[in-house]
Amino acid sequence: MAKVLLVDDAAFMRMRCAKVLTKMGHSVIEAENGLQALDTYDREKPDIVLLDITMPEMDGLEALKHIKQRDPSSKVAMVSAMGQQSMVLEAIKSGAADFVLKPFDEDRLIAAITKLLS
Repeated sequence: MAKVLLVDDAAFMRMRCAKVLTKMGHSVIEAENGLQALDTYDREKPDIVLLDITMPEMDGLEALKHIKQRDPSSKVAMVSAMGQQSMVLEAIKSGAADFVLKPFDEDRLIAAITKLLS
């Protein structure tokens, strides 16, 4: 299955997403912010990235732009809280393939992963 980089500053969100992903058979690598995500992306070369938007150090939009610059074929989905629609639109324009609203429905997360892998 896929190697998934899961980036969120909230440990409980990473744990919740990781549980779904491992149940699907994927391996999960975690990062707490955009800066860690870039280092981890370069080192681990994940198949998919799930990227929160609002984080300390470097936000998800900035991290997305750097990831796409380094690897234009990268597969990234944003994970966003309600009320961040303008940021989601910017993320899509910057190369995100999908977005999942938090708090997420397990089926929606599975659909996003399936879409990224197809």
